[in-house]
Amino acid sequence: MLVKAYASALQGVEAQKITIEVNSGGQVAAGKQFYFMVGLPDNAVKEGFQRIESAIMNIGFKMPRLKIIINLAPADIKKEGSAYDLPIALGILAATGQIDKEKLGDFVIMGELSLDGSLRPIKGALPISIDARKSGFKGFILPKANAKEAAIVNDLDVYGVNSLNDAIDILNGKSKIDPVDYDTREMFFDGQNSYQIDFADVKGQENIKRALEISAAGGHNAILIGPPGAGKTMLARRLPTILPPLNLHEALDTTKIHSVAGILSSDASLVTTRPFRAPHHTVSDVALVGGGSNPNPGEISLAHNGVLFLDELPEFKRSVLEVLRQPMEQRRITISRAKVTVDYPASFMLIASMNPCPCGYYNHPEKDCVCGPGIVKKYLNKISGPLLDRIDLHVEVTPVSYDELTEQSSPSVTSEEIAQRVAKARELQEERFKDLETIYCNAQMPSNMVKDICQINQAGTVLLKTAMTKLQLSARAYDRILKVARTSADLAGSQDIKIEHLAEAIQYRSLDREGWAG
Repeated sequence: MLVKAYASALQGVEAQKITIEVNSGGQVAAGKQFYFMVGLPDNAVKEGFQRIESAIMNIGFKMPRLKIIINLAPADIKKEGSAYDLPIALGILAATGQIDKEKLGDFVIMGELSLDGSLRPIKGALPISIDARKSGFKGFILPKANAKEAAIVNDLDVYGVNSLNDAIDILNGKSKIDPVDYDTREMFFDGQNSYQIDFADVKGQENIKRALEISAAGGHNAILIGPPGAGKTMLARRLPTILPPLNLHEALDTTKIHSVAGILSSDASLVTTRPFRAPHHTVSDVALVGGGSNPNPGEISLAHNGVLFLDELPEFKRSVLEVLRQPMEQRRITISRAKVTVDYPASFMLIASMNPCPCGYYNHPEKDCVCGPGIVKKYLNKISGPLLDRIDLHVEVTPVSYDELTEQSSPSVTSEEIAQRVAKARELQEERFKDLETIYCNAQMPSNMVKDICQINQAGTVLLKTAMTKLQLSARAYDRILKVARTSADLAGSQDIKIEHLAEAIQYRSLDREGWAG
């Protein structure tokens, strides 16, 4: 008997329908292989037959010794992973007449089987659920641990099951399991801005908070340079708390990536706060940008719509840092392999931190630097000029004094207060770029727009020319100064870029200053 079940294959952050054809019939000689699987399955899919056979027998069904051919179509797409166990098992049971086959075609079915018939979680439940609705299926049967995530999609019955037996009961019409009821919007709005940290925790550092406010308001990349213990990491970790909240579309896009990577917890369904990713400096280039023989999203994609924090930037391998340059410009990464090419979104804000020298105390107001001649410059040269050009704000972080740490009379500004100012600036930018689908903040303006949107007066032109000449800035740095000045003006509610906004933007090019590193 020939039956068809339906599953899905992941390609990047999208899913594609897979038809699982199971045909049984014909006796097999003793000792000969009785099952055959075709359709470009990888080893994890092929090995699933041993799990499937054990699960079927352990729940009281039979595994007849008939010739069984399983075809995974379309055959030119590689099928990877163990999530095809459940649809193949149900297809075999239906093809051998042990369960009802009538409802099999109504569902997309995914799940990894244990030997006792219980189910383990899968990756990519959300994109699979989205594709199932697009393809017109009535429902989606998958492990219960992934049910909340898949139920984000409306107009699709999602059944979370614990075992092969539960899935069989649904197909036989005997199940007491109801579809998961999930109010996406209510859950989304309940989870927004649920941060445990706040800028009010940071004593002093008002100038750094101002720089990060500009960074958040315009979506600008920034690097914090200062001695150990000055608060660089503490400040960077609080940046998501002042960014505009995710909208529902951004939340879905971000959740899809985290779903494909398999890092959503079983009690989570939707990413409601902006991601903050902080990979260690020993990270490989593949782990950072994505890839592998079976391409997976990297840290830059997991930071999509959020913040990528690189602590101690010069300690990262140069080859790792150089692969960031293209994604920072294009806000997506294309991973090409011999048989497959996948795209992952990578629209992130880069926040980096570093010591000014190996000992950490160059330019320190109280402690002496012990680095030898030329060591500071050599240390900074670990970061390439093209990468620094792509970082809009170079911010010097100075140590906090004892008096500032113990000051009680003047409370620190809260994240909520800063976020309100950032939101007003973003509203101006939203209106400015309302006719452009791919641009939503000043940092994303292409060069041809900078000339029109970031116009400066004669005094500003003279100031910028002097800065460009003295600091020997590149054309890219010129554009970025104008973009930062535009953001500074937006925060002030000014339609024009005034000379004070331009001067503030120029001061955030610390690493370009002549003689900064000796």
